[in-house]
Amino acid sequence: MKKFLVAAMLIAASMMLGVSSAAAGLVAKVDISTQTMTVIQNGKVVYRWPVSTARKGYVTPTGSWRAKRIHRMWHSRKYDMSPMPYSVFYHRGYAIHGTGAVSRLGRPASHGCVRLHTANAKTFYALVRKHGMGNTRVVVQR
Repeated sequence: MKKFLVAAMLIAASMMLGVSSAAAGLVAKVDISTQTMTVIQNGKVVYRWPVSTARKGYVTPTGSWRAKRIHRMWHSRKYDMSPMPYSVFYHRGYAIHGTGAVSRLGRPASHGCVRLHTANAKTFYALVRKHGMGNTRVVVQR
């Protein structure tokens, strides 16, 4: 009975903290206010990178999604075939992807996607492939 009670308490505590065994895997937490992305692998922070989210006049939607599709190289049909290396699409046409505009990282600069240094996008892309899209969650918050 004591083991059951301890297990129940641990489950309840992890639910209150927003962590569960079902959440294990890969999480990309994008913070619009600080223009950073924190990568959490199996509950442990492994990377924190500067990003660029939507500039004035555009929006990076907030919410939580599973990764939907990945492409080593994608070209935006909406924005003049702009290259989007190591794209991880998570909601409609929004993706986390590499950029050549590294001088703008750390401040809003995109049309809504989450831009990363291409080397970091490659690392994240490899982690998504390793964990699987179904085990990858993208959380965007203000």
